[in-house]
Amino acid sequence: MADKNSGVLRRLFGLVARLYRGFRSVILNLLFITLVVIIGISIFSGDDKVEVPPTAALVLNLTGDLVEEKRWTDPVATAINESLGAEEEAPEVLVADVVKVLKSATKDNRIQALVLDLSALGRGSLDKMQRIGNEITAFKAAGKKVFAYGGFYGQNQYYLASYADEISLSPMGAVLLEGYGAYPMYYKNALEKLKINTHVFRVGTYKSAVEPFLRNDMSEAAKEANIEWLNALWADYKQQVAVRRGFAVDNFDETYAALLQKLQAAEGDLSQYAVNAGLVDTIKTREAFRRDLIAIVGENEDHSYNHVTFNDYADLTIPAQQFTNPLTDKVAVVVARGVIVDGSAKAGTIGGDSTAALLRIARHDDKIKAVVLRVDSPGGSAYASEVIAQEIRLLREAGKPVIASMGSVAASGGYWISAPANEIWAEPTTITGSIGIFGLLHTAENAMATLGLNVDGVGTTELAGLSGGLPLFKGLTGEAKDLFQLLIERGYSEFLTMVGENRNMSTTDVDKVAQGRVWTGAKALELGLVDKLGSIDDAVKAAADKAGLSQYDIQLIQQELSPSEQMIKDLLGEAQAQGWLPQNTASAEQQLLRKLTTQLKQDFVLLNQFNDPNGIYSYCVSCSIN
Repeated sequence: MADKNSGVLRRLFGLVARLYRGFRSVILNLLFITLVVIIGISIFSGDDKVEVPPTAALVLNLTGDLVEEKRWTDPVATAINESLGAEEEAPEVLVADVVKVLKSATKDNRIQALVLDLSALGRGSLDKMQRIGNEITAFKAAGKKVFAYGGFYGQNQYYLASYADEISLSPMGAVLLEGYGAYPMYYKNALEKLKINTHVFRVGTYKSAVEPFLRNDMSEAAKEANIEWLNALWADYKQQVAVRRGFAVDNFDETYAALLQKLQAAEGDLSQYAVNAGLVDTIKTREAFRRDLIAIVGENEDHSYNHVTFNDYADLTIPAQQFTNPLTDKVAVVVARGVIVDGSAKAGTIGGDSTAALLRIARHDDKIKAVVLRVDSPGGSAYASEVIAQEIRLLREAGKPVIASMGSVAASGGYWISAPANEIWAEPTTITGSIGIFGLLHTAENAMATLGLNVDGVGTTELAGLSGGLPLFKGLTGEAKDLFQLLIERGYSEFLTMVGENRNMSTTDVDKVAQGRVWTGAKALELGLVDKLGSIDDAVKAAADKAGLSQYDIQLIQQELSPSEQMIKDLLGEAQAQGWLPQNTASAEQQLLRKLTTQLKQDFVLLNQFNDPNGIYSYCVSCSIN
C-alpha cells in the first residue's frame, strides 16, 4: 500500500512539474513574441517624430516628484505595475531635464509662450522649484509670455505658477496654501500591543529619529527644533511668492478663522476667493484659455493652440546618450540622493560602496580636475557614510578639490558625507545639521512567550548568537544595553571630532550646534556648519575656480544601466508611448487607499534599509515635511 501511495504521489508531483514547465514556457514565449513585435513596430514607426509648429507654446506638464536623481526601477516590473494600476511609488521628474528643456525653449524662436500645466506635479523642495523658476524668469526675459492654468493649485503647484505673467483658474477651481508641517506616525502603543520591546541607544537632546518607536507624540524638544526650521521655510516661501505676485506677506491665510472670513466675503466661492486675494488673475474655462493661446501662437488641427508637451520637447532637445569630450578638462558631479545604506545600491539610494566607486572614478580620471558632490539625503548608515567620507578625503589628497552642494536636505549622514569637502554650499532653505547618531533594536521575547514559542540552547560564550539575531528572541541583558550605549557615545564623539577637524571648530563648539538639532541652510551658515549659500551651479563654478579652470565641461558620473536593462527600458517606453500597454485604471477608492498606506509603507521600508554592520545610524526622520 505504501509503494502504491508513493507511486501516486510521484505521478502527481511529476504532473505538477510538467504543468509548471509548460506554463513557464508559454509565458517566456509570449514575452519574446511581444518584444519582437515592439521592435518591429518601433523600426517601422519612425515617421511619428514630433514636429514643433513655426509658432507654438511649450506646455510644461510635469508629472511626478521633482528629484536630483531618479530612483532605479526594474523596467519590466514598472511597465506591468503601471498597466495594472499597481504602481507603488510616484513618478519622478529630473530637475536637470526641466532646466535643459527651458533653456532650449528660451533660445527656440518657434516657442513663443510657456504654459504651466502643473496638475500632476508632486513633491518638490523649494530649492528645486526655485531652480526651475530661475529658468522661467530667463524665458520671460527673452520677451516670451508665461501662462499658468489649472483647476487646483496646491502649495508646490502655486509656487511655480507664481512665476507666470498670468495665473488662470477654472471656475470650479481652488488654491490651497497650507504652510509646512512635520507629522511622523508614532508606533509606541502598536508595538506594546504586539508585545515588541524597543531598545534605543542615542546621543543628542534633539535626536528625534527614534521617537516614533518610543512615544505616542512628538517631544517638546523635537517640537522646539522642528517649528524653528519649518517657520523659516514658510517665511521664505511667503516672501518669494509675495514679491512675484505683488501683495503683502500677511495676505496668506494661516488660521481657519481668517480663511473663513475671506470665504464668507466670496459667498463660499473658492475661485472667487482666489481672485479677491490676488492669488490668481482670472477665472477662465478651458475653452476660453485655449482661445487666448490660439490668438498668440495659432490654432492646430485639433482646434486647440499650437503646442508641444514637455516630454516631446525633451525628446527633441535632450540627447538620449550623453557624450563627453575626451580632450577637455571636467568638473564632475556625483549625486548622492536618498537613504545611506551599507554596500552597493541602485540609483535613488546611496550605497556606501557604490557611491564611493563613483567618486573613485573621478579620482582616477586625469581629465576630471574637481568634483561637486550633490547631497540630497536625510542620512542612514554611519558606517557607509564614513566609507564615502574616506573617498572624499582621497580626492582631496589627489589634488582635486571637492565642493559639497546641499539640496533640499543634507542632514545627519547627509552632513557626515559633506563635512570632508573643501567647501560646503547650501541653499538658504536646505535642511541640514542633525549631527547625532542612534542605535535601534526591537526584540520580541514577550511576543514569543504569548505565542508559546521559545528559543533555547547553549554557546561557548555569552556573546554566542549575537550576530545571528538571538537578542531578537531572547531580549537584551543590562550589560548588553550598556555595551551598545557605549558604542553609540563613541560614535557621536567621532562624529563631533570629524566635523570639528573639517570645520576648524572645537568639539565643544560643534556639540553646541549638534545634539541632533536640525537647521536651515541660512542658519547653518551663521553657525559655521556651511561656507556659502548658493545653487548647484554656484557650487560647480566654485569647484572650477578652486581647480584653476576657466574653460571646462561638466560631467555627470552616475550608475549606468546594463545593455539589457537599457534595451528593455527603451522598448517598453516606446510601447507605453504608443499605447500598446494597458493604462492605469485604478479607481478613486484604490488611489485613496494607496495614499493612506503610503506613510506606513515608507516607515517600514526605511527600517528594512537600515543595514549598518555596527547597528549605528545617523538619520533625520523629521526632515520630511508635509
